[in-house]
Amino acid sequence: LYREKKGKYTRLVGRHANYNIGARAAEHWVQHMKEALKTHSKLSKDEEARIALERYFSYTAHYIVAASQFMRPDQLSGGTKTDEGRVW
Repeated sequence: LYREKKGKYTRLVGRHANYNIGARAAEHWVQHMKEALKTHSKLSKDEEARIALERYFSYTAHYIVAASQFMRPDQLSGGTKTDEGRVW
Protein backbone atom coordinates (compact mmCIF):
# COMPACT_ATOMS: atom_id res chain seq x y z
CA LEU A 1 0.00 0.00 0.00
CA TYR A 2 2.80 2.45 0.83
CA ARG A 3 4.52 1.75 -2.47
CA GLU A 4 1.31 2.33 -4.39
CA LYS A 5 0.75 5.72 -2.74
CA LYS A 6 4.26 7.03 -2.07
CA GLY A 7 6.80 5.05 -4.07
CA LYS A 8 9.65 2.71 -3.23
CA TYR A 9 11.25 2.36 0.19
CA THR A 10 14.06 4.66 -0.94
CA ARG A 11 11.54 7.47 -1.03
CA LEU A 12 10.50 6.57 2.53
CA VAL A 13 14.13 6.98 3.58
CA GLY A 14 14.34 10.29 1.75
CA ARG A 15 11.27 11.58 3.54
CA HIS A 16 12.97 10.91 6.88
CA ALA A 17 16.48 11.96 5.84
CA ASN A 18 16.26 15.42 7.35
CA TYR A 19 15.89 13.88 10.82
CA ASN A 20 18.77 12.34 12.73
CA ILE A 21 17.10 8.99 13.42
CA GLY A 22 19.22 6.26 14.99
CA ALA A 23 18.68 2.64 16.02
CA ARG A 24 17.47 3.65 19.48
CA ALA A 25 14.80 5.94 18.03
CA ALA A 26 13.75 3.26 15.54
CA GLU A 27 13.28 0.72 18.31
CA HIS A 28 11.40 3.26 20.41
CA TRP A 29 9.01 3.89 17.48
CA VAL A 30 8.54 0.14 16.98
CA GLN A 31 7.59 -0.23 20.65
CA HIS A 32 4.99 2.54 20.29
CA MET A 33 3.56 0.84 17.23
CA LYS A 34 3.35 -2.51 19.06
CA GLU A 35 1.46 -0.85 21.90
CA ALA A 36 -0.90 0.76 19.39
CA LEU A 37 -1.59 -2.62 17.78
CA LYS A 38 -2.43 -4.12 21.18
CA THR A 39 -5.06 -1.46 21.79
CA HIS A 40 -6.67 -1.74 18.34
CA SER A 41 -10.09 -3.36 18.62
CA LYS A 42 -9.58 -5.85 15.78
CA LEU A 43 -5.81 -6.30 15.62
CA SER A 44 -5.55 -7.03 19.32
CA LYS A 45 -7.52 -10.22 18.63
CA ASP A 46 -5.75 -11.19 15.39
CA GLU A 47 -2.35 -12.52 16.45
CA GLU A 48 -1.24 -13.44 12.93
CA ALA A 49 -1.95 -9.96 11.55
CA ARG A 50 -0.43 -8.27 14.61
CA ILE A 51 2.81 -10.27 14.33
CA ALA A 52 3.04 -9.54 10.59
CA LEU A 53 2.62 -5.81 11.22
CA GLU A 54 5.14 -5.84 14.07
CA ARG A 55 7.69 -7.46 11.77
CA TYR A 56 6.94 -4.96 9.02
CA PHE A 57 7.27 -1.99 11.39
CA SER A 58 10.58 -3.31 12.76
CA TYR A 59 11.99 -3.95 9.30
CA THR A 60 10.89 -0.56 8.00
CA ALA A 61 12.17 1.42 10.99
CA HIS A 62 15.61 -0.20 10.90
CA TYR A 63 15.72 0.01 7.10
CA ILE A 64 15.32 3.78 7.36
CA VAL A 65 18.23 3.94 9.80
CA ALA A 66 20.53 1.75 7.69
CA ALA A 67 19.63 3.19 4.30
CA SER A 68 19.88 6.81 5.48
CA GLN A 69 23.64 6.33 5.79
CA PHE A 70 23.82 5.96 2.01
CA MET A 71 21.50 8.79 0.96
CA ARG A 72 22.75 11.29 -1.60
CA PRO A 73 21.68 14.94 -1.36
CA ASP A 74 19.55 14.56 -4.51
CA GLN A 75 17.53 11.78 -2.86
CA LEU A 76 16.15 13.96 -0.06
CA SER A 77 12.45 14.63 -0.14
CA GLY A 78 10.62 16.63 2.46
CA GLY A 79 13.72 18.63 3.34
CA THR A 80 17.04 19.71 1.93
CA LYS A 81 19.32 19.23 4.91
CA THR A 82 19.57 17.10 8.01
CA ASP A 83 18.30 18.61 11.25
CA GLU A 84 21.52 18.09 13.23
CA GLY A 85 20.13 19.65 16.39
CA ARG A 86 17.44 17.04 16.90
CA VAL A 87 18.36 13.51 17.91
CA TRP A 88 15.49 11.07 17.87
